[in-house]
Amino acid sequence: MENTLYIGDPAYSSWSLRGWLLFERFGLPRTTVWVDFAAKDVAAQLAQIAPARTVPAVVTADGAILSESLSIAEELASRYPDAGLWPDDPKARATARTVTAEMHAGFAALRADCPMALRVTYADFAPSKAVLADLERLETIWAHARDASRSTGPWLCGDYSAADAFFAPVAARIATYGLPVGEDAAAYVAAHLNDPAFRRWRAMGFAKGEDLPRYAKNDLTKATWPGPAPLAARAVETGPSVNQTCPYSGKPVTHFMEAGGKTWGFCNAFCRDKTVADPLAWPRFAEIYEGS
Repeated sequence: MENTLYIGDPAYSSWSLRGWLLFERFGLPRTTVWVDFAAKDVAAQLAQIAPARTVPAVVTADGAILSESLSIAEELASRYPDAGLWPDDPKARATARTVTAEMHAGFAALRADCPMALRVTYADFAPSKAVLADLERLETIWAHARDASRSTGPWLCGDYSAADAFFAPVAARIATYGLPVGEDAAAYVAAHLNDPAFRRWRAMGFAKGEDLPRYAKNDLTKATWPGPAPLAARAVETGPSVNQTCPYSGKPVTHFMEAGGKTWGFCNAFCRDKTVADPLAWPRFAEIYEGS
């Protein structure tokens, strides 16, 4: 028996992204269960693993139930000490834990005014004073983390850590709403947008789930996503495919795509449009294989 990870709509669920990255980015074993956000009854869908009532939630191989992202990060670090969820250096580790805890508990204005919505990008969002204050605080703690850990790479505390997983949805919000940040913060956002795991997650947002009106900002002008362009891909009629199971659902493949000189497969049950007719969908689906 392995871990079971319960997560919500990849386009909208920022906390699910954090939980998924803790497994995906560090190569930890899990079976994934998707919770339907359109149904609006997340707690009811998690009734079988009560007292968990929000996503992400994890049931470990020995039956423990984890229902808060920070507890998931800490418990996974304890169970998989060689995975690298926290930095090895004590000062860098302490710093990573500190900024992660602040992310978990703070930035209410940014969360409220700029919900994560990975299928859209806006050109003329006007951030409030409270959002600007949150952005200023983010830049302060990001700079502190890099200085305290002497990080010279793209991530906050040396190598990619749980701290970066927790700030990935913030990077998504800054990109989606075109929020103003300085040069160093913009470089950190770009590192997330280019990260293969993040790109896989965003691709899943185009493949799975419905457009939810409660997240829409219909008064804003749409813009172009500032991250990498989707990979070249096209639908093909038949396999065989490199993979025998859908990378999103784990079910047998039913539809096929050519990308990178190979044929990959997906299952119809996962695809939000239930069709291969949309040629724009397949380059996004191909993102799942970026870096693989």
